[in-house]
Amino acid sequence: MLRNISALWLAAVSCAICFIVPSADGLGNFVKIAFFHIPLAWVSVLGFLLSAYWGFRYLGTGDMKYDLKSSTAAKLGLLFCILATLSGMLFAKLSWGTYWNWDPRQTTIFIVLLLYGSYMTLRFALLNERQRARISAVYGLLAFSTVPFLVFIIPRFYFSLHPEPIINRLARVEMDSVMIYMLLLTVAIDTLLFWKLLCYKVKKEYDGISKISVDKDGVKI
Repeated sequence: MLRNISALWLAAVSCAICFIVPSADGLGNFVKIAFFHIPLAWVSVLGFLLSAYWGFRYLGTGDMKYDLKSSTAAKLGLLFCILATLSGMLFAKLSWGTYWNWDPRQTTIFIVLLLYGSYMTLRFALLNERQRARISAVYGLLAFSTVPFLVFIIPRFYFSLHPEPIINRLARVEMDSVMIYMLLLTVAIDTLLFWKLLCYKVKKEYDGISKISVDKDGVKI
């Protein structure tokens, strides 16, 4: 069912972006890539936020279900972040002639990828489940504390070839109304897809470990 929904989403949104969204001054039809890129970036930040939140809940309760939710949200956040980076690289190639030039936004998103790639490596390296959950929760909170600065704040202090964000420095939204509605639609759909994937993966993993108990030292019994 989820695969069918995903396929329909991809087909419907791709057609809408190709045939409904108008071209933009200075960017032409390349602007249509943004309708994939921006929702993917938004969902990645949402995934990292939820990971930090559930990590915080684990530290407060010691309930392993929060560790499962936190790690799953981080994995999906990293996946969407990689997809956002790839779509951004495609835009850069078409607009600037190169996939990567260490533009401020490319540099900060690269740091985010390193942070959460390290998170995954950390979880893989720790075999004790309780220790892994505690350290991952603390790391996730620290990692997410940098995300608002890396994604929303620091890039604005430097010259960038990256187009102005949706809300520019003058706090105005300068987009065609059709573009705004389509962007809101794609953000909503990507968010729903992310949530469905999260629920599916958490349920699948939880069902797989529900018969396994873990004592206070992290030993399966």
